[in-house]
Amino acid sequence: MAGILIIAHAPLASALRDCAAHVYCGPPERLGAIDVLPDAEPAAVLAQARDKLAELIEANGALVLTDIFGATPANIASRLADPGRVRVLAGVNLPMLVRAICYRSEKLEQLAAKALAGGAQGVLQVGSTAVQNQVANHPDKYAAEGYHHHQ
Repeated sequence: MAGILIIAHAPLASALRDCAAHVYCGPPERLGAIDVLPDAEPAAVLAQARDKLAELIEANGALVLTDIFGATPANIASRLADPGRVRVLAGVNLPMLVRAICYRSEKLEQLAAKALAGGAQGVLQVGSTAVQNQVANHPDKYAAEGYHHHQ
């Protein structure tokens, strides 16, 4: 079972880890989070990430998920990449994380591909003009009637 480490701008990494714990009714095993604060020293965060990754990595490797490609957390995460052992994916979202958790028993290459697909497929427009409503030929009657639900 591959380890998963989230490295992202604070508080996103911890928030995603907490969301996963909510979805799975408890914290998933071998899931770590490092929140990168605005004044964090990249070298110190990299050392912390290497230590955390050493705790999480398994026989089939580890997946490192980060938020914005080119930003400090992603630059730190990219230093952890190790072909065949550690894959790094940018653009983390909750659908990507859930998919990664579901398929973490797969080989690392397949796990990375499934996580990427989950992240991409989890981003879509919702409402009366959304593709899924047009394809299914089920108009959103509440949107058409101008109904707006306020909580």
